[in-house]
Amino acid sequence: MPGICAPGVVFCHNDSPFAMTAIATGANVSAMSSVPQAIRLTGKRSRIVRERLIESLLMLAALVSVFTTLAIVYILISESVVFFRQVPLWDFLTDTQWTPLFDDAHFGIMVLLSGTLTSSLVALGIAIPLGTVIAIYLSEFAPFGVRELAKPFLELLGGVPTIVYGYFALLFVTPLLQILIPGLPGFNLLAAGIVMGIMIIPYVASISEDAMRAVPMSMREGSYAMGATRFQTAVRVVVPAAFSGIASAYILGISRAVGETMILAVAAGMQPNLTFNPLDPAATVPASIGQVALGDLPHGSIGYQTIFAAGLTLMLFTLSCNIAGHMLRRKFREAY
Repeated sequence: MPGICAPGVVFCHNDSPFAMTAIATGANVSAMSSVPQAIRLTGKRSRIVRERLIESLLMLAALVSVFTTLAIVYILISESVVFFRQVPLWDFLTDTQWTPLFDDAHFGIMVLLSGTLTSSLVALGIAIPLGTVIAIYLSEFAPFGVRELAKPFLELLGGVPTIVYGYFALLFVTPLLQILIPGLPGFNLLAAGIVMGIMIIPYVASISEDAMRAVPMSMREGSYAMGATRFQTAVRVVVPAAFSGIASAYILGISRAVGETMILAVAAGMQPNLTFNPLDPAATVPASIGQVALGDLPHGSIGYQTIFAAGLTLMLFTLSCNIAGHMLRRKFREAY
């Protein structure tokens, strides 16, 4: 027969296990209530302090990139102001010669921009079509085993040092092109641009493939239900839906091509010629910066200041490309 506990009595005669559990639980609650209120408040305050400290560290880590960018911009602008006090901006933009190391110095940035644009167009003509085709295949057609094998090799291709690509362009691609194009000089923008495009393919393909795989499967299934083939679905459904991500891959490829140095320094000839012919040797903005920076020029001389003016020009060009890419992403971005 179940026993009855009197009010205020801790122990009572009861053989039921439920009653014993209730008595034990009541004892635990009494023990917890005996913890001083000050100790609980101290633990709460210490937890809040730790969380605020972690948030501050994370914010500081996020602001590192912002501070670095601002520091780079400050250095380029402050040093370029010194350069443009001695060289008129109009001459810098319109002069057709670039000879900062000569006694009769000329500072026409158009000479370097022509080589940069020509080599970048050749590289993008290789990287964008091939990278997009590879991304479509890996995302829509490749079996799982092929995708898992090809993706690491593709990303490994992007980790090869650029100096290795430069010697590959000079010693392998250029002799091959000389067989196909007789009279091609040993240093030219074509070979450098082709190899630079091969180097950029992993960036375009990997990011584009990630953007395509992010497209919901329901859109593919709807296309298949309407009678479309896999190729029609990939080209007319998946690619337009992932265009914002693909555009980001293209912008990254453009920035990578414009800023490349070692391939062009080794294979393009480093000759500052105002030309848009990829068969000619030429110099580019990054390669010229590297050449001047390695020279025996005193700090503060006009020749030394050219690296900051050229760097500022290159940064503005890259910034304009990034702004255009951001506008494209905002205009064509799809939310699923």
